[in-house]
Amino acid sequence: MNAISAAPDWLNVRAQFPGMKRIINGKPLIYLDSANTAQKFESAILASDRYYREYTANVFRSVHTMGEEATMAFEAARDSIVKLINAPERAEVIYTRGTTESINLLAHSFGGKFIKAGDVILLTELEHHANIVPWQMLCERVGASIRVVPITDDGVLDLDAAERMLTGDVKLFGFTHISNALGTINPVQALCAMASARGIPTLIDGSQAAPHMQVDVQALGCDFYVFTGHKVFAPTGTGVLWGRRRWLDAMPPFLGGGEMIERVSFQSSTYSGLPNKFEAGTPNIAGVIGLGAAVESLLALGINAIAEREKLLATYAFERLSAVDGLTLFGPALAGQAGQRAPVFSFTVKNAHAHDLAMLLDQEGIAIRSGQHCAHPLMQRLGVSATARASLAFYNTEAEIDALIAGILKAQRILA
Repeated sequence: MNAISAAPDWLNVRAQFPGMKRIINGKPLIYLDSANTAQKFESAILASDRYYREYTANVFRSVHTMGEEATMAFEAARDSIVKLINAPERAEVIYTRGTTESINLLAHSFGGKFIKAGDVILLTELEHHANIVPWQMLCERVGASIRVVPITDDGVLDLDAAERMLTGDVKLFGFTHISNALGTINPVQALCAMASARGIPTLIDGSQAAPHMQVDVQALGCDFYVFTGHKVFAPTGTGVLWGRRRWLDAMPPFLGGGEMIERVSFQSSTYSGLPNKFEAGTPNIAGVIGLGAAVESLLALGINAIAEREKLLATYAFERLSAVDGLTLFGPALAGQAGQRAPVFSFTVKNAHAHDLAMLLDQEGIAIRSGQHCAHPLMQRLGVSATARASLAFYNTEAEIDALIAGILKAQRILA
């Protein structure tokens, strides 16, 4: 079978997302806010529902039938995630409640042990607050500091600056794989190689990448990779931290409680091995099972096929948005340029506040995000107080992009 005939039928794929069938303000929903949270695979919804209906039980703790069924489904999701990111071993895949918790875990456990007074954490101007604030809190506790790799005026990371800033006092280099605000795709493999050559561990925030492109943590050469379930078309309250075993084994637990221990007395405790050491308490079992189902649905579609589909959508959207008079588009100049832009578009429209524009588009059934996108430092760098953001996924269509353009033009007329 050739590659063309093997490509998914994207309209049939769209039917796998019940939320896309909504009618909003009398019009079919056009959902262009997937960078915020993605619509959910029906497979994920059904998997979570089945857990609650058929085998509600706690994981790991019971030998009865329902407990074993829950544990098997919970651990099967871990195997699916191993396949998604090509993790070397399943024990390195840690469940969390999302990217934010994953990075807080690292700031507490990795940072608390390996980052001391006078050390530096290197970040970039493209970071989401989730990859800024936990490190600020760590710096306040231990006396470390943050340095920031700048971007160019077109929203691309300054690689020469990054290399200069990877000095001996840097103890962690953290950076996003894809900017949630600009769609910039960072050359993460090159960044990891720069850091590795200097013995500096790396953290990649993969929230915007894991759902949309091939992620191979072994090929990337990173030390930690994190992403969130609700952006991979799965339930909210789920997330993943992947880390190299040598770091995870050396890190202390983040939370204490049930299931993360081997033995407890009132004098002391000994901790379980990976991954249990970092998974204290009863987890979001239904959510994780749904996450596993969503990941399997992604794998069935084919990550490379998804990436190609979204590259076409990104190029088309870039061309259409760039042609609108009075619209300023931020980020890399060329959609579809290898290694540069994902289908995430932040823009401003002359004489239209981003919130007003989003509200007028909602009247047309079009959902976009407006504001600072949890990236205040980046917005300050761009010199804007807020932008509108349209973010696409493989379930979107060219016709929906056309409708977005028509909606922007209509809003311009109203606001004029």
